[in-house]
Amino acid sequence: MAALTRAGVLTNYIEVAQHLGLNPHEMLRRVGLSKALIEQPEQRIPTVAAVTLLEESARESGCQTFGLRMAESRQLADFGAISLMLMHQPTLRDAIRTTVQYRHMLNEALAVYLEEAGRTVIIREEVVTDVPMPTRQAIELAIGIMYRLSGALLGANWRPHSVNFTHEAPADLHLHRRLFRCNLEFGAEFNGIVCAAADLDKPNPLADSALARFAQHYVDSLAVTDARSVVLDVRKAIYLLLPMGRASIEQIAEALGMNVRSLQRRLAEHDETFSNLINSVRRELVMRYMENESYSMSQIADLLGYGMPSSFTRWFIAQFGVAPVQWRASITAPEP
Repeated sequence: MAALTRAGVLTNYIEVAQHLGLNPHEMLRRVGLSKALIEQPEQRIPTVAAVTLLEESARESGCQTFGLRMAESRQLADFGAISLMLMHQPTLRDAIRTTVQYRHMLNEALAVYLEEAGRTVIIREEVVTDVPMPTRQAIELAIGIMYRLSGALLGANWRPHSVNFTHEAPADLHLHRRLFRCNLEFGAEFNGIVCAAADLDKPNPLADSALARFAQHYVDSLAVTDARSVVLDVRKAIYLLLPMGRASIEQIAEALGMNVRSLQRRLAEHDETFSNLINSVRRELVMRYMENESYSMSQIADLLGYGMPSSFTRWFIAQFGVAPVQWRASITAPEP
């Protein structure tokens, strides 16, 4: 079953598209969407269509920051039915956990993970689609929205250390600097936000526990069909945990709240295996890393879960029929 996304993710798409000289109705038509559809924010739309729309709009307009332009004006209310619940969580940590818990009502393709590193926390984010495809604009939109959510809850107390992207920097960083107001890291090993752990636990001055309970009862009463696929959930978990060296079947099962046998059984119901899924994610991620010349082969091996570069090399040859060094040389060689 294809992953679905709440249409509200495309809030203000038409405004941004028109500002950049695009015909939004034509762009929507190309990916099988319509103005009427995205004007119903609780409507579910195919994730692939939404991600393709952002990438095509960025390409057609020549604007490398299309997704970020959409994120810049987002408000808490744009989260739809769970907005009130998010607004009244006692801390940012609670708000992020709520976002993860109710992700099926927002964006099935969004993967979020809090990595604790002493006094520092990394809010890792990935957009994982059913099929491999460029997701630069969707990633920038997601991280921009997370940044603005955090700022809405903490106000002046929100001072992250850095915002990190695995893709390369755009030619013009003006919008990134205006929106994020912190250190920017491009070509990084992960997509996400680095902040002090203490920031996540600072009291939310807007919090009202009674309203939070009321909002949760309302959200839980909604008749939302949980059409999530365990296959997509496993893929998202692998995307987040593989670069951290924590993508064993035991760790993935734990992250999804089940035991290994239950995970294997549920994957088998979809004619899938864990080994096939981790291999397919490695194939997708390796292209991201190989195309970024700042990554050494040993770094890439480590990010893909290989303790030895030689093991990575053997896997790469088996998958692509050529050694990784040769593959990289072929894509960086000058045109004749």
